[in-house]
Amino acid sequence: MVRYTLLRLMVFFGCLLFFWLVGLRRPDQQVFLLLASAGASVVLSYFMLRRQRDAFAERLASRVRQRVVARRPAHGVDEEAEDAELDQPAGPPDG
Repeated sequence: MVRYTLLRLMVFFGCLLFFWLVGLRRPDQQVFLLLASAGASVVLSYFMLRRQRDAFAERLASRVRQRVVARRPAHGVDEEAEDAELDQPAGPPDG
């Protein structure tokens, strides 16, 4: 995740530098400089960082699967508990 975030930041600052060099330097253009850099970096990151994003998503999905498997009770545990409960002698009748 850290690697992907650093790559996204590098793309953003690359876009920022590009638009600054193109001529968006005046103080009244700073907001446009930031918005243009953010928009361009989103589009570029979507295409350029697809492999890293897919790898990160796969690692995340793998962790989720492992946690689900770890929390799932072992097969037959519920059935054994029910059988043990049914095998116990009945208590005194309510009356």
